[in-house]
Amino acid sequence: MSRAILAVTAMALLVTGPALAFQCPKLISKIHQEADGRLDDAGYDARTKADEADALHKAGKHAEAEKAAKEGLARIGVN
Repeated sequence: MSRAILAVTAMALLVTGPALAFQCPKLISKIHQEADGRLDDAGYDARTKADEADALHKAGKHAEAEKAAKEGLARIGVN
């Protein structure tokens, strides 16, 4: 029974890991779509968070990248 649970958990992680990896670029792109035309502090902060998220994504730290990107979106009032 415990081997079956372990196998199911391992499969779930294998499937969800790549899915999270693809969320980062979408969020980063959304920041650029919304903030690149802005010249205010919020736009600058959002672009800075997008750069941070991109670096984290490239380093394989997808949960941290997603968090940074969401913070950037929040700074420009986009959910």
